[in-house]
Amino acid sequence: MKRTGKISRFLALEEDDVQEGGDVQEDGDAQEDKSVVARKNLEDFRTLTLRQVSFAYEEKQIINDISFAAEKGEFIAVIGTSGCGKSTLLNLLAGMLQPTAGNIYVDENKITGMTAHFAYMPQNDLLLPWATILDNVCLYAALKHRKKAAVQQALKEMERFGLSGYEHAYPHELSGGMRQRAAFLRTSLCEAEILLLDEPFGALDVITRNDMQDWLCRLRKESDKTMILVTHDIEEALYLADRILIFADRPAGIIKQIDLHNITKSRDWLFEQGALKKEIYELLKVS
Repeated sequence: MKRTGKISRFLALEEDDVQEGGDVQEDGDAQEDKSVVARKNLEDFRTLTLRQVSFAYEEKQIINDISFAAEKGEFIAVIGTSGCGKSTLLNLLAGMLQPTAGNIYVDENKITGMTAHFAYMPQNDLLLPWATILDNVCLYAALKHRKKAAVQQALKEMERFGLSGYEHAYPHELSGGMRQRAAFLRTSLCEAEILLLDEPFGALDVITRNDMQDWLCRLRKESDKTMILVTHDIEEALYLADRILIFADRPAGIIKQIDLHNITKSRDWLFEQGALKKEIYELLKVS
């Protein structure tokens, strides 16, 4: 069974399921056994580390010598100008691209290719228009022969994700914000410990985007997943992140980190951060 281009963008494939040539194994019992092992390994996750990671394409340097670590449960925002290499970083973490230099580690174990540690959520929701919301959010589990358990978990999560009553609706019947919440639920059901968020609210209007940011803040309090968000929105980065990595223009490199741990945030707090917003803006402008 070949992965299509769109589906492979949001499915977190387990490392042992990927064979040379990109095919996915079909054996249900073997998949279930590997899934149990993968979930056990994920429970022990503590730290994601990048060490001197670089990436070049056709002799053009896209990312240059990036090093940072993310602890379990930490929310990191990567901010930079359009085209600087932010999404390339997520593609490297997801295993869709390979570094040309440096290494990526999860708990000191070197990561190569696609693994169960990461789940990727792109800007577009990529919901299948012919499938119900319940079938969409359980797609990964269906491919892994675990749909029954995933359906039970999804039904429990529908209210928390603001989707109660829409389980059997189709994507065209939902608002933009509801579609994004469905996409987020699909990503979280992948059971990965590290969520890669590629401007997930960028296509929404400002009111809906703010509502989604507030919703994600509430959701974070109930989850210990590590999240890495790519954005070009300074206010979004400040509001959501424990730490902000500011990227230079291509080739991308970290020019400054801003620590926001242990700060009680609110919209009022965000409105008062004029000086910090200006500092970040000036760094982006001159990078």
